[in-house]
Amino acid sequence: MSSDDSATHSRAPNGPTPGVPPGPELESAMRAVAEVVAKLRGPDGCPWDRAQTLSSIKPHTLEEAHELFEAIDALAAASPDDPDHGAKAAAVRDELGDLLLQVLLDAQIAADDGLFTLTEVADTLRAKLVRRHPHVFGDASADGETDVRAIWAEAKRAERGGDDPPARRSVFDGIPASLPALAAAKKLSGRAAAVGYDFPDRRMQFDKLTEELAELSRELFDADAPDAVPAGIDAPVIPDEPIADPARRDRAEAELGDVLFVMANIARRWGLDPEQALLRSNRKFADRVRYIEDRLSERESGERELGEVSLAEMEALYQEGKRRERGGRDRDAEPRA
Repeated sequence: MSSDDSATHSRAPNGPTPGVPPGPELESAMRAVAEVVAKLRGPDGCPWDRAQTLSSIKPHTLEEAHELFEAIDALAAASPDDPDHGAKAAAVRDELGDLLLQVLLDAQIAADDGLFTLTEVADTLRAKLVRRHPHVFGDASADGETDVRAIWAEAKRAERGGDDPPARRSVFDGIPASLPALAAAKKLSGRAAAVGYDFPDRRMQFDKLTEELAELSRELFDADAPDAVPAGIDAPVIPDEPIADPARRDRAEAELGDVLFVMANIARRWGLDPEQALLRSNRKFADRVRYIEDRLSERESGERELGEVSLAEMEALYQEGKRRERGGRDRDAEPRA
């Protein structure tokens, strides 16, 4: 059976059916790939794989996770009748495989170090999922997501307790220190909100944002904020100057952090993901600037590079790129570089 055949072997002929587990070929496929990873780590294996540790492999795991995110976003943006839809789905499959490799390699490294095995990883995960879903595998009931979150939180508290005297714990325990900052801000404020420490009305977040922006402005301008300068391109270029005073620079950075924290709070209160929102805007801006580059490169003569044309011409092409975006879904305007 080819890899393409095995990828589609257990699919229902009339389309996917939610909740149907993989077919019996999964066991042999997983064992085969685990054996490949073990051989890579073996005495006659790959020198690079043999040299890896749980710590050294961390950057690769993070990189593969981000590559998976990009592939998922590309698939989500494609309609089912898009000619590239199948290729984009295959890209998600491939990136999932690369991320699975990181799990298998971590588990093999741990096994080689006498810590635990891949079987223990799978058994621990299965037991945890069953234990934290008593409304599916037990007698509990859940009428919605709020009930599910409460059941999950109670299960986690029970897991932490055990037979030992309970130690003092923080509501923030378990939040990874390595989370991206915006994602961590959302999670931290969410944990605090879960115990009642939050503005009673989410609209109050905008008053808080205004307050924090004013404090940031005072540090950036070393005085009260100047009159607003309308955004546009018909103005003289004023070179940026760094903040020379280290203490003031530190205060400005702290105030900027407060602004970003409030923005993450706003996202949380409206059920949005600030990390994904910023990634989306990053991609959108990059795509539009690439459109400018592509249009300039099509010229037969004259200025063909970004640095060779005027700001006005770049802005005109930027706006043209916005208008040409599929579906006209992006109505917002971002600051230009």
